[in-house]
Amino acid sequence: MQLDVQVEEPFVSAVSPDWLRTAARATLKRLGAQASQGAALALVITDDKALRALNRAYLGIDAPTDVLSFGGESPDFVSAPDAEPYLGDVVISYPRAQAQATAAGHPVDAELALLVVHGVLHLLGYDHIRSDDKAAMWEQQAHVLAELGLADIQPTEG
Repeated sequence: MQLDVQVEEPFVSAVSPDWLRTAARATLKRLGAQASQGAALALVITDDKALRALNRAYLGIDAPTDVLSFGGESPDFVSAPDAEPYLGDVVISYPRAQAQATAAGHPVDAELALLVVHGVLHLLGYDHIRSDDKAAMWEQQAHVLAELGLADIQPTEG
């Protein structure tokens, strides 16, 4: 699996790309995402300004947010015989993650892991608009976070 991590300045020294890859792979493994074993995805760590612009452009919401997921190709579709299917991008605001970690009283690395797990779940088709869908998504998040040693980390969304 190709898992690209892009960390923008000034967050490079504060973020462990290997930790983000571990969180993404744990999510895929938990869900038995067999098609994703040969798939690719990207994780991007950026700022509130970038997330606000993406949120406005794609969701019509003129406000920053913590994480956005943008699906790529269907895992069943491969454009070339040797090309990996592209699951999509998970884009995270480091300042938002830092603020949420501070408010929750846990390390920013734990919050980043939560946001990666959350974003990858979206790429795999999970959502939290309806309460039953949210319960299923939160259950998967809890399992993956526990596997990462972060059982005490909970999403901040109500």
